[in-house]
Amino acid sequence: MVSVGRNAEGTPFPEPEGFGSGLVDDAARRDAALPDFDWAELPKGVVRGEFAAPSGTLATISTGDPGNPRVVLIPGATGSKEDFILMLPELAGAGYFVLSCDIAGQYESAPAGPENLVPPRRRYDYELFRDDLLAMLDAEEGAVHVVGYSFAAIVVQLAFAHRPEKFRSLTLISCPPEPGQSFRGLRLAGWFSRWVSSRVGTALMIWGIRRNVARVAPKRLRFVKSRFAFTRRASVIDIIGLMKHTPDLRRVLAAATLPKLVAVGEHDLWPLALHRNFAQSIGARIAVYRGGHSPSETSPYQISRDLIELFDASVSA
Repeated sequence: MVSVGRNAEGTPFPEPEGFGSGLVDDAARRDAALPDFDWAELPKGVVRGEFAAPSGTLATISTGDPGNPRVVLIPGATGSKEDFILMLPELAGAGYFVLSCDIAGQYESAPAGPENLVPPRRRYDYELFRDDLLAMLDAEEGAVHVVGYSFAAIVVQLAFAHRPEKFRSLTLISCPPEPGQSFRGLRLAGWFSRWVSSRVGTALMIWGIRRNVARVAPKRLRFVKSRFAFTRRASVIDIIGLMKHTPDLRRVLAAATLPKLVAVGEHDLWPLALHRNFAQSIGARIAVYRGGHSPSETSPYQISRDLIELFDASVSA
């Protein structure tokens, strides 16, 4: 049981939020002690692969017994499957088969794109990303635990709305918490985001990553920068444009009875109040971790702990 402490003035600290966020346990200690390491080097037992999606070949990594319940982890714009590499062994060790992929146009899935569709299309759109994910979920029988990060959290919602029977649980990490022009609620740039084009928004985002605004460790920064040599800028531009038209699926998600989790860093791009409102509106638990927009990188062991609890809850759901 967690003991709720008091500050110097005797005022109680707030209760930890869902799944023990704020706990000082082994997972929190492991996250606090994370070293800087080479993110391109996969952990033991994690293997590379490929998946033939409608938009083209997607690069994957996976681990665990393929006969175990499946977990699919989807990264966001300018990200990659490696953003989850510390989580994969944890989830596999708990009895799951875990797979992640680069989404179309990103990193080692850069060749995948709208020109490969039948019939070909000109732009990356929501349907492209949704259908790629659904094809991956349909690759095996049964429902899957699905985790979407940032932009991919929107894609995951769209896939759920289209094929809810394929989902065993639903986790949204750093999900844009408002529909419509989702950038309007950003802490710093929200007030002028409506006047910024997708092309300029992409340039600003990439500039911030290259300038290490998030202050990530040197080896992490080196890996993040290296991905830009592969990622198609057109795919990022289109994604930024899509996020200005985020669909409102709150009622669909609220009506769903499967286990749901909203996971977010306490210093995310959007204020915590918006994330809490979003989680409440869809009937999801919320977990808040130290760090910013990338808790899968900065709090991987705590998120893994909470996901395992969420997955276990799905057995009795």
